[in-house]
Amino acid sequence: MHESSRRNLLVVAHTPSPNTQALCDAVLRGASHPDIINVEVRHVRPLQAQPDDVLRAHAIILGTTENFGYMSGALKDFFDRIYYPCLQRTEGLPYATYIRAGKDGTGTRIAIEKITTGLRWRAVQAALVLQGDYDEHFIDDCEELGTTVAAGLDAGIF
Repeated sequence: MHESSRRNLLVVAHTPSPNTQALCDAVLRGASHPDIINVEVRHVRPLQAQPDDVLRAHAIILGTTENFGYMSGALKDFFDRIYYPCLQRTEGLPYATYIRAGKDGTGTRIAIEKITTGLRWRAVQAALVLQGDYDEHFIDDCEELGTTVAAGLDAGIF
């Protein structure tokens, strides 16, 4: 992992619609709060994210849609490509997840937890499941998620 006084927060989020893009934008806005001074925030789309992006990260926020009761194919592709190169090199990596779920998000959450457990990443909060019809309150929830993770990273809590 990268050594310096600045901490790197990587956001890997699938954004196939204007609503999911707004959720990612809210996470990025929250993570870039002006009171958070020692955290550099980067968003990389899942299909473009590489193992080196993860290896440089001090924490990661994963964002996905629920597709047929599972994570997006793009996020699954991300995990397929980074799993072995990052295995044993990112143990303990703090992470958080948000899921835009039309149903209940359970299958998506469980699938992500299985993979991150294998990687031995550490969830810093329960998955944020944005369930049901789109609601403008999802924006506030995502902004709070970004702020919380970045502030914890900035304060050295994780």
